[in-house]
Amino acid sequence: MVGSRVLSFGHYQPSKVLTNADLEQMVETSDEWIQSRVGIKTRRVAAEDESVSDMAAKAAANALANAGLTGADIDFVIVATCTAQDRSPNMAARVAAAVGAKAPAAIDVNTACSGFPHAMALADQSIRTGSATKALVIGVEKLTDFADWTDRTTCVLIGDGAGAAVVVASEESLISPVVWGSVPEMGHAVRIEAPSHTFAQEGQSVYRWATTALPKVALEVCERAGVKPEDLGGVVLHQANLRIIEPLARKIGAVNAVIAKDVVDSGNTSAASIPLALSKLVERGEIEKGSPVLLFAFGGGLSYAGQIIHCP
Repeated sequence: MVGSRVLSFGHYQPSKVLTNADLEQMVETSDEWIQSRVGIKTRRVAAEDESVSDMAAKAAANALANAGLTGADIDFVIVATCTAQDRSPNMAARVAAAVGAKAPAAIDVNTACSGFPHAMALADQSIRTGSATKALVIGVEKLTDFADWTDRTTCVLIGDGAGAAVVVASEESLISPVVWGSVPEMGHAVRIEAPSHTFAQEGQSVYRWATTALPKVALEVCERAGVKPEDLGGVVLHQANLRIIEPLARKIGAVNAVIAKDVVDSGNTSAASIPLALSKLVERGEIEKGSPVLLFAFGGGLSYAGQIIHCP
């Protein structure tokens, strides 16, 4: 085995739906204002007793079932999140116990919204170097625990959920080399910090950076993978804002790709947004099996990461 591939996806979302109409009763906003600026119609909110590790374990169990595997087959669990409920044990250790993994490496990654492609890259590299054979890669967030429900610019954006992938060794390299980096001078632009410990961002700065800098980096991902944008079967960007997602796909020339727009129904779920959106597309059969799919995300730090995988 010289490479790795994604064998399956799975996802989980809480049952409670928070609509724009609901938010109109909580804060000064409107459905028209929200949709015109970010494209969101609804988002999911986890129950008070529903933890980050609970949601991650449910998404992981779904991915394992779709792969025809059990937790005992897994030797690496990696969880991307910035909303872990505990400092220790980490979420990966809790998920490993929940799914019945026997003695896996278990680590968390916190690069906020770009966490999933970072975690995917670490799983790919670990498998290709022989440090792992079968990995669970999970993105999960309970952002509503960190919402300022009086701030209409941020509370309308966020939602809760989890997505997971099973990554295994392969005779071919079906996960491309990662392109990743950060913009340290913009590290404060997206944050959950003391003393408020609530989600905040410099929205206009992030929007300008994303719409001007990201297309070039996304094209670099395609170049590193040896895939032309017009040959992409899917484009799954971090689900932050429909006004970022749609223009970026057009700018890079992904004219034949299915564009993930789960932000409309799920809001911004940070590290969960890419696997959550892609799991739904795979489940509905909207992306052709084996076709190349661009994953790309940016988030707190200001960190970014992307790669191309082949659809399971």
